[in-house]
Amino acid sequence: MASEFNTILFEVADKVATITINRPDALNAFTMEMCEEFDQLWKQINTDDGINAVVIRAADGRAFSTGADVKSGVSADQTTNPFYVKDPGDYFGPRSNHCWKPVIVAVHGLCCAGGFYFLNQADFVICSDDAQFFDPHVSYGMVCGVEPVGMAYRVPLQEVLRISLMGGDERVSAQTALRINLVSEVVAKADLWAHAHNLASKIAAKPPSAIQNTVRAIWEGLDMPRAAALNHALRLCEIGNPKAAQELDVDAARKAAKEYEIR
Repeated sequence: MASEFNTILFEVADKVATITINRPDALNAFTMEMCEEFDQLWKQINTDDGINAVVIRAADGRAFSTGADVKSGVSADQTTNPFYVKDPGDYFGPRSNHCWKPVIVAVHGLCCAGGFYFLNQADFVICSDDAQFFDPHVSYGMVCGVEPVGMAYRVPLQEVLRISLMGGDERVSAQTALRINLVSEVVAKADLWAHAHNLASKIAAKPPSAIQNTVRAIWEGLDMPRAAALNHALRLCEIGNPKAAQELDVDAARKAAKEYEIR
């Protein structure tokens, strides 16, 4: 199954939805049109029972994404009410859109500034060995705010601050990104897309009620005190486990030969 948008490509195979940011001539920078297409797409993914996992990647070229396309004037949505501002990143994040299907992001080349929006709500990120990460906001006289706050949930504080304060004067290599937990794995660029799909397809083959309630328990728990998070997770286990048991032959799964890879 495949669907066409103006700024992204979308296809489904093996119960995996693949979203490809498709503005390579503009370094895959996003526009307001892309924001709106992602907003529409998350609704579509959320209600499609044929999709159990998602991969976000970008069209081949120099960059995964360099953030907002400033030439198009994209910025936070301004309304007549100055107390309401919607950040463009709200469109791109699955959790902001109440989607609990697991998401893997596969990064190649440059990823900077608003490009971090795609990483911040991913369940995990992998990258190719040519990837470079940086955020030049302060170098251009702008506050580096929303992206690093989101990044701080997965990267140690001093690393977030170093990226934010060094601006355009320093770039994080793929190997450094692995060391600081920005990504979980580095692979050869030629293998990036296939590997991302392989990981997603293995996740997608598992009972969706087990997978999606796992994602929800962990992400929603981040915003709760420890005791409340554990309580909430227990309730999701009580909801998800009976449904997952209907989606899988549990006895057969336990008896099956175990096949796995060491990471």
